Amino acid sequence: MNLSIFGLGYVGCVGMGCFSQLGNTVIGVDRQKDKVRMINQGIATIEEKGIDELVKTGRQENRIKATVDAEYAVLHSEISLICVGTLNSPDGHLDLNAVYSVADSIGDTLKKKKEHHITVIRSTVLPGTHKEIISILESRSGKSCNKDFSVVSNPEFLREGTAVQDFLSPPFTILASENNSAIDKLKSLYQEIQGEIIVTDIEIAELIKLVNNSFHALKVSFANEIGRICNRLGVNSQDLMQLFCKDQVLNISPQYLKPGFAYGGSCLPKDLKALNIISHDHYLHTPLLKAISESNDAHIQFAKELILEINKSKITFLSITFKPGTDDLRWSPALELVEYFLGKGFDVKIYDKNLNLSKLIGRNKSYLLERLPHIEGVLVDSIEEAVKFGDIIVIANKEPYIYNFLIPNNLIQGKLYIDLVGMLKGDTRENVYRIY
Repeated sequence: MNLSIFGLGYVGCVGMGCFSQLGNTVIGVDRQKDKVRMINQGIATIEEKGIDELVKTGRQENRIKATVDAEYAVLHSEISLICVGTLNSPDGHLDLNAVYSVADSIGDTLKKKKEHHITVIRSTVLPGTHKEIISILESRSGKSCNKDFSVVSNPEFLREGTAVQDFLSPPFTILASENNSAIDKLKSLYQEIQGEIIVTDIEIAELIKLVNNSFHALKVSFANEIGRICNRLGVNSQDLMQLFCKDQVLNISPQYLKPGFAYGGSCLPKDLKALNIISHDHYLHTPLLKAISESNDAHIQFAKELILEINKSKITFLSITFKPGTDDLRWSPALELVEYFLGKGFDVKIYDKNLNLSKLIGRNKSYLLERLPHIEGVLVDSIEEAVKFGDIIVIANKEPYIYNFLIPNNLIQGKLYIDLVGMLKGDTRENVYRIY
């Protein structure tokens, strides 16, 4: 294919080299004449393992060239990839001016182009950028998106130091567009790249890079805080974290990474508090570990605020244990909600199939009675009775019996459902509310 790549920095230079190796002809575009000159001399604009040879070979075989002339590049390519940098502005926002400037140039050239042209957004952007690019292209060209041109979001996940390897062997390739033909064209472009090609929503494609890198930063900070604690205790942090990473069922896995409600139970709050106390007792500053419980509290508070905003007096809670399949109520976030709204004078009912007061013993029983001494007065015997009572139905656990009652046709009109756990995932009805 004939490609044009706007921006000859890290993403653009690696893209030029790798796309040319795959047999494509690539025109690089950059305002900096020094970068253009380097590419035309077969020299990479960045220091990166493997890229020098790719650029040199691509140039020697006439599959790579560079220019400052955006119009020439667009007229001589079928796909333009926007790979310019997006730095932070002084207030922390991503500065997208370079992205929009490229869109201006492409749009101006589309006036003169008869063939359908695809613009691909590779730069790191914000949700809404895809729509803005379409608006710019339509405004500058006088043409219509998905008729005369199309736009595809295709975020990159390159790491400095392994960028060529990451390009050729990514975990996946993300594509998003309103135009299926453009998606098919990009699939063809990436057909020799290893990893699954995933077509997703435009907004997800725009946000995933920011989420990925924020999680990577979180992991680095978590490991370093654990390292500081280990250092103070005389524990080998490298061996400990190596052992931690061997658990790929819970620790390094999709477990606990599904948006829903807050954590609770007898283990997570207790052990997190114990680790924070160790840090405090040894005069260590571990703000990430400290912030975990604050973040959890903020999620519970968000649920409280949502219910208060709805402003209905009768609330039904379906399942109040700390997680499905148990009768354990210790540090249950759902129980905290019940306690809060009863204290505020709301009329509350609870149905929980797993909760049998006659079988509760020990700390679990005392924890419940300390918070809800009159629990018998709010428990009902059936899910039918519970749902009939409430103006607001709060789904606090992803229990099969709740799903079987509510899905697919038992969401009663006139009642408002607050899904804290993703049970009604994908339901877009106006009477379904979420906090995630």
